[in-house]
Amino acid sequence: MKLPIFQVDAFAEELFQGNPAAVVPLENWLPDQLMQSIALENNLSETAFFVPMKAGFEIRWFTPKAEVDLCGYATLATAHAIFNEASYPSNKITFGSRSGEKR
Repeated sequence: MKLPIFQVDAFAEELFQGNPAAVVPLENWLPDQLMQSIALENNLSETAFFVPMKAGFEIRWFTPKAEVDLCGYATLATAHAIFNEASYPSNKITFGSRSGEKR
């Protein structure tokens, strides 16, 4: 299986500054253990996975050790990847997560 993975430095205007997060776009959710293994392999504080839905995206965040309920900078990194790598046509994104809806 090949997956695109973007490493985005949130809160930074230059490379290698800010808060790095891995962002992995998916068409459907992978098994939890596989996403956990990918996050461990990335070895960053956070890896965000997202899946497109009818009204926005679902998002989940994993550290190398566990899934977490929320990560603000990894959410910003995901929005950056969606706008800049996926050419998202809107100027607003809605994320659904187990911690609620984020805009």
